[in-house]
Amino acid sequence: MSNYGYARVSSSSQSLTIQQEALRKAGCDIIRSEKLTGTKLEGRTELETIIEFARAGDSITVTRIDRLARSIADLATIVHRLEAKGVSLVATEQPIDTKTAAGRCFLQLMGVFAEFETAIRRERQMEGIAKAKAEGVYKGRKPSIDPERVKALAAHGMGATAIAKELNVGRASVYRVMNGSRPSSP
Repeated sequence: MSNYGYARVSSSSQSLTIQQEALRKAGCDIIRSEKLTGTKLEGRTELETIIEFARAGDSITVTRIDRLARSIADLATIVHRLEAKGVSLVATEQPIDTKTAAGRCFLQLMGVFAEFETAIRRERQMEGIAKAKAEGVYKGRKPSIDPERVKALAAHGMGATAIAKELNVGRASVYRVMNGSRPSSP
């Protein structure tokens, strides 16, 4: 039986060291780490690798459940895959061990709170953006395309695809400029 560790932080400026040390202390044989958002499973290759590699009787350890997933759906998907393989999930800082009924119950509760926290953070962010827009402080991002440059290149006979490649922008943005629309900002 092997104990695999998984560490994750959301951005490249954050450190994985504290999690990795905690996982070593928890007896993890192999630790996989990545610096990606926990709000989605796509692109999390280290997590996928560790799930694929684990066998019946093994366990995957994280420091906290929010390192694994930020939504109930993603957490349920991961736990279902692990259970189907006979692999348990353990959290070092929370009473989670899916080998026990109490551990499974606490896991589900923590998943609900992680999803709630993400939703609240998103709401606060949207409120802040709306307030900044109302006060004229927030204008959105600057357009990524120079309409005059697009028109000049088009006047020299360049097509939309070539212009998009030259300016490193999407063709749709080039077409919007060529058709007289302003480029949109999110």
